[in-house]
Amino acid sequence: MMTVLQSGIYTSIQDLGRVGYAHYGVPISGAMDSYAVKIGNQLLQNPHNASVLEITFGACVLQVDEDVTLCVTGANYNFTVNGMETEMYTVFKVQRGAKLKFANKNYGARTYVCVAGGFASERVLNSQSYYKGITKTSRLQKGMKLLLNTTQEIRKLTYAKVKVNKDYFFNATILCKKGPEFELLPLQQQKELLTKNFSVSKEHNRMGVRLEELIENNLQSILTSGVLPGTVQLTPSGKLIVLMRDCQITGGYPRVLQLTEDGINTLSQKSSGDKIRFSLI
Repeated sequence: MMTVLQSGIYTSIQDLGRVGYAHYGVPISGAMDSYAVKIGNQLLQNPHNASVLEITFGACVLQVDEDVTLCVTGANYNFTVNGMETEMYTVFKVQRGAKLKFANKNYGARTYVCVAGGFASERVLNSQSYYKGITKTSRLQKGMKLLLNTTQEIRKLTYAKVKVNKDYFFNATILCKKGPEFELLPLQQQKELLTKNFSVSKEHNRMGVRLEELIENNLQSILTSGVLPGTVQLTPSGKLIVLMRDCQITGGYPRVLQLTEDGINTLSQKSSGDKIRFSLI
């Protein structure tokens, strides 16, 4: 079990998402940075879809109420165990009573706490990912007790670690493909979309990321059509919205680009004011 001593700005339990329920209007959800989650679960010999804690912008303190094997991946927020700086992307065991703290930012936006066996939270529609209206809560609160699947702990601690390519935390390039309405844009707007630097606005969360700079838009709104995490919508005002993991399943704005999975992971680690640019694969 873990106790939440300080919940931070937005901390939730996530896995790789609630796939296959869009026809009921249910978003996919899941970890914003799937790459970081997969690395942590692989190091712990967990199933690839084991549930983890997603900590957004640090400021989180957890107390371990039983001996547990864990791994911390993703953004670096000066992670410490009992006040001692602790290496990320490595498997280690912490004893009952230990305090895990995530403080000031070094790089990135979202950190992941992966435990051997995963978290034993409620599973709804084949997923443990928090989402308001689907699960009982959408974020952790101070004082909450988190159950762990300790019976599934790895049998032998390997002290495994991996050297991770952290370029995507600092890379401004967001990989994408053409969206269904891309070719409807005039050539000048197509070129601008793929050569301009965009700034992440203050309006960004698990549902979507608004970008500051404008693209001239003379397109008609489309009939309500399917959208996915990574869909880039062009609004009538010329603002771009990049849909993220908790996005709706339909939309009426032209879909000019579609991010790859790597593109979504990269954008998920950006903060307000960060510059990005789109690159077609």
